[in-house]
Amino acid sequence: MKVVLQRAKDAKVTVEGTTVGAISKGLVLLVGVTHEDTEEDVKYLAGKIPNLRIFEDESEKMNLSLLDVEGAILSVSQFTLYGDCRKGRRPNFMGAAKPDKAELLYEKFNAALREKGIIVETGTFGAMMDVSFTNDGPVTLILESKDK
Repeated sequence: MKVVLQRAKDAKVTVEGTTVGAISKGLVLLVGVTHEDTEEDVKYLAGKIPNLRIFEDESEKMNLSLLDVEGAILSVSQFTLYGDCRKGRRPNFMGAAKPDKAELLYEKFNAALREKGIIVETGTFGAMMDVSFTNDGPVTLILESKDK
């Protein structure tokens, strides 16, 4: 699994003009699933992300986690994270898991985050979505479960 994590002051995702998920302070997660991913990848990232110390404390140092600041998550499925642009001019998305597997692991990932008491809002799997947010910092990180 691959996650692009962005610290946000606010965020929302809309589908066909309707807001389907929105948060205030927290994280925007773009979540991609590949063929080899398993529930172990889900557990690893769902355990890692809420505890990353990427929010500033009173001394303006990144010492606080999402759990410490009681932030929320906007999680958006993103198969294009596995786009391969090495050849030609059109990305190849063969590295992305098939939709049935990707949706299952994406939903398990969101459920694992919710089990930690985090509010998790989502987009609509497989839909064309508009994501808007205010990147706080900006802080953007890329996490991959294969790198554990």
